[in-house]
Amino acid sequence: MKKYFKYLSALALVAVAAMSLSSCSEKGLGETIFPDVTDELDPNSYTYNFDKWLKENYLDVYNLEFQYRLKDNETNMNYNLEPATLRNSIDLAVLAKYMWFDVYEEVTGSKEFLKMYGPRILMLVGSPAINPRSRTIEVGLAEGGIKVTLLNVNRLGNYVNNPQQLVNVLNDEYFHTMHHEFAHILHQTRSIPTEFRILSAGHYDGMNWEKKNSQMVHSLGFVTTYASSALREDFAETIACYITYSDAQWAAIMDEAARGWATDRDEESDSWIPYYCYYYYPNNTATDDNGESTLTYLDRNRVETLEDGTLVYRNMYQRGRLQNNKPTLGEDGNWYDLDGNLTDSQGYLLDKNGNRIPIYVYAVEDDDNVSGKDILETKIQLCKDWFRDEWGIDLEQLRNVVQARIQSFDAAKLEELRSQITLPE
Repeated sequence: MKKYFKYLSALALVAVAAMSLSSCSEKGLGETIFPDVTDELDPNSYTYNFDKWLKENYLDVYNLEFQYRLKDNETNMNYNLEPATLRNSIDLAVLAKYMWFDVYEEVTGSKEFLKMYGPRILMLVGSPAINPRSRTIEVGLAEGGIKVTLLNVNRLGNYVNNPQQLVNVLNDEYFHTMHHEFAHILHQTRSIPTEFRILSAGHYDGMNWEKKNSQMVHSLGFVTTYASSALREDFAETIACYITYSDAQWAAIMDEAARGWATDRDEESDSWIPYYCYYYYPNNTATDDNGESTLTYLDRNRVETLEDGTLVYRNMYQRGRLQNNKPTLGEDGNWYDLDGNLTDSQGYLLDKNGNRIPIYVYAVEDDDNVSGKDILETKIQLCKDWFRDEWGIDLEQLRNVVQARIQSFDAAKLEELRSQITLPE
């Protein structure tokens, strides 16, 4: 990077010279206001081993400057940010290489792909960038195909002693962010496919995406709520999620994408009540005594499917009409409600076989005229075709390599990666 600073210094000298000539001053030029910048490392520096490793593994190989010392002029001054700690910076440096750069090398057979198309700067920021308007947290940023910023790096330190939580956080935030931001760099070089552009046209919402629920956007053909904010985010999120999400995560998304969903707005808090894909009627009746609908939405985790395919509300049963919440004991030894219906001792209605009558559940109709599952499957295929045709890369193979590394990652692997860099005692 030294040549850039020298170039700036030269420009500064030219500018000063021009000013001197224009003012007819006879005084000589002074020293440059820019410090003498060198790319030589100081062996006496506490961070020498880390800086040397970064130079050998990033700068020399990929022409990439790994910035872990926070430079305020390299960040958005509208945010109050803090630097990443040295320990967390080391962790993410070795992990970024293992889960991003090494993956592409394994799939493409060389380092040339990321050397040519990868970012020139990878910057770490310790804290997240919090947007006060939308109350959202920014954890990654790609700028013009040149620079990728990873934020909230200091969160890593909360999970280093819990391998399972650590790998989940690494995958959900950092690995996902790396692949998401790199997808931005790639589509800034080769255009997003035309077919992808029209799939969700009219459904993007750049102003209110953070208020939406993931199940609802899945049914519209988006892999995440952030994907529903804009075309470019949809494309990058589809690629990043396809690479980093497990088979179980994708199965859940596709299941939700194939369903209908319902929601309401809480007027008091002006917030969205969670979305539901089922509904039921208390006591299996659609109207109450006043003739008003008593339809109630239900989360799918409370739904159970009987052997005959009937949907019921798990562990909930139809209660009889009772006085003081108690049934009446008949002369025959059976319990009855006020309408003379047979119940058990707790007031739950019984069928002719003496079993409690369950509360029946119904699926919300999928009436948005969008087949979310079909759209997601099409988007994934278009991303695969794009990687193959534009870059000569098998996206499925890329995903398999990432998944294998994620599934085998544990505390021992982290220590193995960390052992590449030692710091003075």
